[in-house]
Amino acid sequence: MRRTAAFGSAGALIAGTLIAGAIAAPAATADGRHHNGSEARGVQLAAARAAKAGIDWADCPADWAIAAPIQCGWVTVPLDYARPDGKQIKIAVDRHVSTGTSSERQGALIYNPGGPGGSGMAFPKRIVTKNPLWANTAKAYDFVGFDPRGVGHSAPISCIDPQEFVKAPKADPVPDSEADKRAQRKLAAEYADGCAERSGEMLPHMTTPNTARDLDVIRAALGEKKLNYLGVSYGTYLGAVYGTLFPSHVRRMVVDSVVNPAKDNIWYQANLNQDVAFQKRWDDWKAWVAANDATFHIGTTPQKVEQEWLKLRAAAKKSPIGGVLGPAELIGFFQSAPYYDSAWAPTARTWSAYRAGDTQALIDAAAPDLSDTAGNIRSENSNAVYTAVECADAKWPTSWRTWDRDNTRLHRDYPFMTWANAWMNLPCATWGAKQQTPLNVRTGKGLPPVLIVQSTRDAATPYEGAVELHKRFKGSRLITEEGAGSHGVTGLVNSCINERVDSYLLTGKTDRRDVTCAPHATPKP
Repeated sequence: MRRTAAFGSAGALIAGTLIAGAIAAPAATADGRHHNGSEARGVQLAAARAAKAGIDWADCPADWAIAAPIQCGWVTVPLDYARPDGKQIKIAVDRHVSTGTSSERQGALIYNPGGPGGSGMAFPKRIVTKNPLWANTAKAYDFVGFDPRGVGHSAPISCIDPQEFVKAPKADPVPDSEADKRAQRKLAAEYADGCAERSGEMLPHMTTPNTARDLDVIRAALGEKKLNYLGVSYGTYLGAVYGTLFPSHVRRMVVDSVVNPAKDNIWYQANLNQDVAFQKRWDDWKAWVAANDATFHIGTTPQKVEQEWLKLRAAAKKSPIGGVLGPAELIGFFQSAPYYDSAWAPTARTWSAYRAGDTQALIDAAAPDLSDTAGNIRSENSNAVYTAVECADAKWPTSWRTWDRDNTRLHRDYPFMTWANAWMNLPCATWGAKQQTPLNVRTGKGLPPVLIVQSTRDAATPYEGAVELHKRFKGSRLITEEGAGSHGVTGLVNSCINERVDSYLLTGKTDRRDVTCAPHATPKP
């Protein structure tokens, strides 16, 4: 699950590939309500059509900011797989061809970075930039990215005017009174209504199972008999759902930083669990800042760093910094530290500079840029898709008493993210479109070994998620990065992990047993 540092109308924090020639798709494995006869037939029909049509690769449109030699194209899918001859939407895809010889090439590797609401279109750039971690894999695979349905160029959805969406300052997510809670509830309901007004036709079909079906149609359009897939964060849940619906279609699958796929975790409980994990990783960062007080001069103990955070937060609430940074915006900026180790030093440096008198650095880092209309459209779209998918995938509590009870209790011990997360997700309590029952993720006939990679202190996708998926996918292997917590492990330098991911993608082989790796290097101040 991926949050980005942007805010919705509810003042809520946004939490967290190819060959020419058609190959017929193998038959899908049905999964009850989520892949009933009509939907199973619908995806088979759509995949057969896509295999025949292929993808017309061409230079990417100039305004997509994706330069040659990466190419772009479209794959057509049904909006509703139960009605495959009904309305169609186009899914944007891009690719960079493999760098190896024809004998080294193994097909396409498709990527999803998470969200829901994240675009995978930057993935082929890893070949362009000669990313050393992916050099061996690039010899064997075309790197393929795509915008999932509703995202970016793929029938994008919207819930509010993007310029309104980014305006700041928002209300403090932590309520001081019942009146504050009523105001946030009103904004959340208005946001849900805005989704229905601006994107109502799409909303019932914005589900993870439908995105998994789209993924299978993309596979067919690429001419691939089976799928090679890399999913991070929410992309792990997409992979888990795909592996359940289409087990015999999977060739290689790596899932990194894993959403707990248990039915009772999707999605209300997942967000409550996230609040706890974010607090723990926030505490890790404060300890690191304190240990490097000679550089940052913020506090010599984690407790003193927390005190300084609370002072900053209180001052910004009383008088927003630069007129635009209140507590909500500060959380949006500071949450990057518990998310990613790469943000530890930049976040601390910006805070340190502010304390030394450089207010503009913090404003530049944390405030919205109203002149960046394209970026604001992307941010609003990402939040809209996040909300639409999580609201559509599962039934959410409709009683405010439930939300108030659970988040009040959590906030006492885990205050960093709890209320911000609650307001972000509250539109699901009044969601007007149909809400599904989560898929029962499990092993199906033909599913090969899946490689699972996870750090033990991940804030966005707690470690228990990897353990749960490991239990559900028989024959899978789990690589644990012990004592680390950066979200997205496969992109970090840790030879214990990097070499095993390479080996799996290149040979299909895994270790005979699960592996525990030492953590990657601690960030330097």
